[in-house]
Amino acid sequence: MIKMPCMQENMNSPILQSLRRGSDPRAATCRGKLQSKRSKLNMEINKELMLRSGAENLFKASTNKKMKETVALELSFVNSNLQLLKEQLAELNSSVEVYQMQNNSEVAVPMIPLGLKETKEIELRDSFKDFILEHYSEDGTNYENQLAELMDIRQAMRTPTRDNNGIALLFEYYNQLYFVERRFFPPDRSLGIYFEWYDSLTGVPSCQRTVAFEKASVLFNIGGLYTQIGTRQDRNTEEGLDTAVDNFLRAAGTFQYIHENFTNAPSMDLGPETLHMLVQLMCGQARECLFEKTEITFYEKNQPDIALCLELGQEAAHVSDVYEKVFEAISHPPVKDYVPFSWVSLAQVKQEHYRALANFYIAVGLLDHEGDLDKKTRETLQFLHDIRPDRAGNNGVRPAIPDSKDLQLYLGKAHLREALLMHEEALRVNRMCRELRKKDILQEVLRLSHDRSLNKYADIDDEDDFQEVLEPPPVMPATTYQLTLAFPDFSQYKVSDLFKSLGPVAVFSAKHHWTAPRTIQLRKKEDEGYGFSVRGDAPVVVAGVEQNSLADVSVELIVFRIQLSLDCCADWWDA
Repeated sequence: MIKMPCMQENMNSPILQSLRRGSDPRAATCRGKLQSKRSKLNMEINKELMLRSGAENLFKASTNKKMKETVALELSFVNSNLQLLKEQLAELNSSVEVYQMQNNSEVAVPMIPLGLKETKEIELRDSFKDFILEHYSEDGTNYENQLAELMDIRQAMRTPTRDNNGIALLFEYYNQLYFVERRFFPPDRSLGIYFEWYDSLTGVPSCQRTVAFEKASVLFNIGGLYTQIGTRQDRNTEEGLDTAVDNFLRAAGTFQYIHENFTNAPSMDLGPETLHMLVQLMCGQARECLFEKTEITFYEKNQPDIALCLELGQEAAHVSDVYEKVFEAISHPPVKDYVPFSWVSLAQVKQEHYRALANFYIAVGLLDHEGDLDKKTRETLQFLHDIRPDRAGNNGVRPAIPDSKDLQLYLGKAHLREALLMHEEALRVNRMCRELRKKDILQEVLRLSHDRSLNKYADIDDEDDFQEVLEPPPVMPATTYQLTLAFPDFSQYKVSDLFKSLGPVAVFSAKHHWTAPRTIQLRKKEDEGYGFSVRGDAPVVVAGVEQNSLADVSVELIVFRIQLSLDCCADWWDA
C-alpha cells in the first residue's frame, strides 16, 4: 500500500499528477473494455427506463382506447429491451475470467471480482461560485483554480487504474469530499446539485442531493477495486496469496464500513443485504486463498504427512462452511433477484468442491501414512468428524480411531468415496448454469480434482473386497487462521483543503451564517489603547473588548474577520 503524498507538500509532484490522471478509458485492456461496455449498457438502460416512465405516464393519462393499445405495445417493446440489456449486463458481471491472473501455468478456481459503479459528469463550478459569493461574501472567480482541480480529481477517479495508485486516487477524492461537504452543503437547503450513480450490477441509475451518497459510492468503488486487485494475483506463490488475502479483507472491511455508516441508500448495491453478502463473499475468498497457501506447503514437502493432511482436510471443510453461509446470503431475496445467477451457482459449486477436498485430503492422510499414529494425530482423529444432528443426519456415529493399517484403509476409502460423490455434485451444479459452462478454467479445475480422486480410488479398490463401505460423518470444520476485517484507513491518504483560503473549516462552513465582511477604522490618541485583543491566525478572532474603551464605543458587532487600518505602527497586540 502506498502513502498518498500531501498536496501542500508538493502540489506539482509528478507522482501526484499521474495519480490524478486516472486511466485512459480508451485503453485496450480486457478490464478496460469490460468497464467501457458496462458504461455503455448503463446509458442504454437509463434511456430505456426514461422511455418506460414516459410511456407509463402516457398510458395512465390517455383516455383513448386506441392510444392505450398503442402505448401498451410500446411498453412491451421497452420492457423486452430492458430485459435484454439487463441480461447483457449480468453476462458482463459474470465475466470473472478476465480479472484472473493471466499467463498462469496452473489452473485455479476463479474468484469473483466486482465491477465499478459508473457516474455521470456533474458541473459544480457555477453553483459553488455562487455559494462562495452569497455565503462567504467573496468573489467566486478567485477560486477558479481550486474548482478546476476538484473537477479534475472527480473526473480522474471515474476511471482509476487497477492498482494502489487507483486506490490512492479514490481515497484522495473521498477525503476531499469531507471539506467540500462542510464548505458548500448547508443542512437547511439544497444547492440543486444531484449526484447520479449507476448500480454496479443492474445498471439502474440512482440520484441523490446528499454528499453521503457520493461518498458511499466512492467507497464502494474502493472496495470493488480491492476485489479486482486481489483477483489478479498469482495464486501459485505464497506472496501472491498473501496479497490476495490482504486485498479481499480490505474489500470486506470497506463494505462493512459502508454498511455501518451509510443508511437509506437509493441503489441496491449499497443496501444492507447486498453489503452483508459481499462481506461474506470476500471473507470466503480470503479463506480460499489461505487454504491454497496450506496446499502449497503440502506439495512442497512432497512426502506423506498425516498431520498436514488432516489440517488441510479441516481447512477445506471450513472453506466449504464459509461458502455455505455465502450461498445462504446470496440465494435469498432480495439479493438472489439482484446478483447474476452465475454467482449463486459458483458459491454452490465451491461449497461442494471444498467439501470434496476435505474428504480427499483426509483419505490421502490415512491411506499414505506409514507406521503408528502419534498422540497429537490420535487426538485430531478422535474429534475429526462432525456428528451434530443437523450436519451428520443419520451418520451420527463417530468412527473409531484407525490404529491399524486395515482400519486406515477402511476409513480412508470411505472418505475417498465421499470425495468422489461431492466432486460429481460440484460438476453437476456447474453444468446447470449456462454462464459457468463457458468458464473453461473452472471446468478444468473441477475435472482434474475429480480425476485425481477417481485415480486414487482405483489404486486402492479391490474387486474381491465385499466389505460394506462406511458412510462417514462430515469433516469437522477447523482453521488455524484468524481473519480480521481491514477497515479503510483514511488518515493514510492525507489531503489539503482546496478552499482553505476561505478560513478554517471549523468556523467558515456552510452551517454557519455570515454577514458581509466590513472594515472598521479605529483612530486613537497617543496615550490611548484600542481596547480589544485578538487571538488566532487566518482569521483572527476578537478575544475581548475592554469596557468604555475606543473599541467598545465603536464596535457594535463581534466580527470574525478584521482588517485593521492603523495610523501608527504601535504594537496593537499590547493594546
